[in-house]
Amino acid sequence: MGEKMKKALSILIVLLMFPIGGLWAAEQSPTADLKPVLEDLTGVLGDESLKGNEHLAERREKIMSLIKRGFDFREMSKRVLGKTWQEIGDQEKDNFTRLMTKLLENVYIGKLESYSGQKIEYAAESVKSNRAQVSTFLENNGVKIPIHYIMRKAEDRWMVYDINIEGVSLVRNYQEQFKAILRQDKYEGLVKVLEEKNSSFETGAQ
Repeated sequence: MGEKMKKALSILIVLLMFPIGGLWAAEQSPTADLKPVLEDLTGVLGDESLKGNEHLAERREKIMSLIKRGFDFREMSKRVLGKTWQEIGDQEKDNFTRLMTKLLENVYIGKLESYSGQKIEYAAESVKSNRAQVSTFLENNGVKIPIHYIMRKAEDRWMVYDINIEGVSLVRNYQEQFKAILRQDKYEGLVKVLEEKNSSFETGAQ
């Protein structure tokens, strides 16, 4: 084999070996990005050493850390707020995202903590441009509950910005709740409602 052919083959082998790894990381599928987050989350929820009220703070911190790795709360907040998002400044957007994230933590983490080993089945994935849906089933006592994760491409990974459970969209649900408040009390009134709601969870008055 001539030297030129050997050199060409060497270059080809290098091109085949290394860029494929980089390309796979850059073009990770929505399911491939979501699955480790959900697996790590169920691992924490099933960890016996984190059970009980005495481990509440540590457990919540771990759960939120994992959720923030795979969920885009800013995009979720933007969609919940609708056109009002465009009418507020950057600091107000940051504050609303913080309040909305805390509300979701307060409302849903308690429900997550009732997890007792239910299996997640990854059923389908659809991608259109930078939007995607990963369809799963959560098996609970022989009943399969359909859960769809609505995702978007954010920089180098896919992030969840909405969850649809049995046909009910989390984002749309909050949109409808907030519309009446925004109509009557404007953005400032909605912020006050969220602050009071989050405060009620802290005091146990919800």
